[in-house]
Amino acid sequence: MKKNVLKSVSMMIVLLSAFMTACSQQAGTGAPAGQNAGSSEPGASAAKSKNDEVVIGFSVGTMKQERWQREVKMAQKYADEKGFKLIVQSCEEDAAKQVQQVEGMLTQGIDALLISAQDSESSGVIVEKAHQAGVPVVAYDRLVRNGDLDYYITFDNVKVGELQAKMLADRYPKGNYIWVLGGPEDNNAHLLKQGQESVLKPYMDKGDIKIVVQQWAKGWNPEEALKIAENGLTKAKNDVVAVIASNDGTAGGVVQALESQGLAGKVGVSGQDADIAALQRIVEGKQTGTVYKPTQVLNQTAMDLVYALAAKDEAKIKELNSGNFKNGHVGTVDNGTKKVTSLLMDVQLVTKENVVDTVIKDGYQKMEDIYKNMPKDQWPKAQ
Repeated sequence: MKKNVLKSVSMMIVLLSAFMTACSQQAGTGAPAGQNAGSSEPGASAAKSKNDEVVIGFSVGTMKQERWQREVKMAQKYADEKGFKLIVQSCEEDAAKQVQQVEGMLTQGIDALLISAQDSESSGVIVEKAHQAGVPVVAYDRLVRNGDLDYYITFDNVKVGELQAKMLADRYPKGNYIWVLGGPEDNNAHLLKQGQESVLKPYMDKGDIKIVVQQWAKGWNPEEALKIAENGLTKAKNDVVAVIASNDGTAGGVVQALESQGLAGKVGVSGQDADIAALQRIVEGKQTGTVYKPTQVLNQTAMDLVYALAAKDEAKIKELNSGNFKNGHVGTVDNGTKKVTSLLMDVQLVTKENVVDTVIKDGYQKMEDIYKNMPKDQWPKAQ
């Protein structure tokens, strides 16, 4: 009897031990590391399924300018149409804040990053952090320097500068100029200067054009441009024939300075971006012209690229790398670390004479908005 009891107890211990082992394996899935329970494919847990949502980060330097408000809306519309999540953040001209914001995006699990760098020189650290998380980076319109950048998409900014300077030099080949450069923290401003200088230098060397003031407008700030223009006018005793303003925002500050001296419409003024306020000044005769950069084309191409990178769509990536996109070409830009594959969009000069055939025809701006300050009898006839 005693033997039977001991035998029964031993049997119960064996059964209990087997039961506990089975439970333990079930709680831990019982599958080898890197393999999902119920799946025979190793590493299945690391890969995204087709139903997982693609998440893209879009980091911009400012939302104060009209163009960036417009382009963020374009990007969001693209994301809505394609069905992926777009995280947009603006650092409002604070480079350190932009780094922190991107770190937050990486924590949220973005698959690719599109960035308009606030500070081109110091933004290489952002690329490094993104790559550590396995996230590709595309620089949008503003170059990221000093980092292993994956792609750069922008307009041909040297060409923009050339168009600005040529427009003024053709109309004002002799006389005093004020030269308002863009934000020194933005690499594009330096490329613009390169293009502007290539046109102006022969005139300057001959002594036909004299630069009375040349100064950077930090942050592309219109108030900075206003002060630079005021200083130039004072120095030249208002004897100025033209002002090279590097974008439409700075052009606005320049025109304000000219208006205070009764010179608006008498002095040539350049710009870029085809902002509505600039186009209004152009048809009113206060600004000579602007450079139209079809941002809808830039934005579409940038979103195509960053979405393809996020979704690992190799066919689309190859297509874009081969130059198969609208109104542009593929080149390279040296960012101080490497020659970055760059998608460069075409640009076009806009003056009062061709405003209808450019920005209005493309649907970029509306005629009623551009000409709203003009008498109806001075509006162009409907095409």
